[in-house]
Amino acid sequence: MQFKDKIWISAKDYVFIVVGLCLYALGFTAFLAPENVVIGGMAGIGQLIYFLTEKIFSYGVPIAVSIYVLNIILLMIAYKTVSRTFVVRTVFGVTVIALAIGLFQPLFTKPLVEQETFMNVIIGSILCGIGIGLTFVHNGSSGGVDIIAAMVAKHTNVSVGRTMQICDLCIVTSSLLLPRPDGQVIASPVYGYVTLLIIPFMADMMINTNRQAVQFTIFSRYWEEIATAINNEAHRGCTVLSGMGWYSKQEVKVLLVMCRKYEAMTIFRIIKAIDDDAFITQANVNGVYGQGFDEIKMRMKAPSHHEKQEAGAADHSHHA
Repeated sequence: MQFKDKIWISAKDYVFIVVGLCLYALGFTAFLAPENVVIGGMAGIGQLIYFLTEKIFSYGVPIAVSIYVLNIILLMIAYKTVSRTFVVRTVFGVTVIALAIGLFQPLFTKPLVEQETFMNVIIGSILCGIGIGLTFVHNGSSGGVDIIAAMVAKHTNVSVGRTMQICDLCIVTSSLLLPRPDGQVIASPVYGYVTLLIIPFMADMMINTNRQAVQFTIFSRYWEEIATAINNEAHRGCTVLSGMGWYSKQEVKVLLVMCRKYEAMTIFRIIKAIDDDAFITQANVNGVYGQGFDEIKMRMKAPSHHEKQEAGAADHSHHA
């Protein structure tokens, strides 16, 4: 990939990260925070600190300040554990989200949908989930629980997702100890649990929709021209398979192409422009892993002591 292409992709990622985090901040400040609904993540911890300091000192520490300070502390602790790229993108994401929340919160002293708490929770959670999903799709990070999860995953077999779920559940449950200004104690955690269902669901939808792939099987006399055009114009690879048409008893070449779902129309245009009579099949693919697509992320199980002994015995008998 050329240097200009790398710069363009990186710049585009940062633009979408900003948009995603601003959507998250909008959903939080315009719909959730005015209803005093404590959510998961660092924003939820910021809310707990705000309510606690307001009760003790009659002045609540702004949520944006808590988010920024706590994230920087976590990054300093995790600096040797996580990658440099993760640190840079997280610092950028934390700065954007803290600024966005700090700017938006004074504008929304009341929820946008008044006297409709559940509606505010639904809309706010949807916006937050879309924002987080958009951020993750473009390799961004909002910090907070992500940092804790990255540290835990580095030293244990607990997955990142499981750690985030446990942390978010603890944060929301902690709001039971802090009564809301109107005296209601139970309502806030109940709505908080609703956000824990909707936000990850929407984030997963954003991520999975972007990663959906399709598989093309193309039969054409002009397979060489089509394969070259797909390489040069769509920047996707082609696999040439040899086959035989049973009716014609003629040898044929078949092109196998994998691409993202949003690239499918580009592939169709290329084929139609070269061979209007080409025979094409298109199928949805649940996952494509490898060069140019997704990376398989899993922790390999370490061999047990018994398996090591068996492997050693087999190696010894082989040399014998």
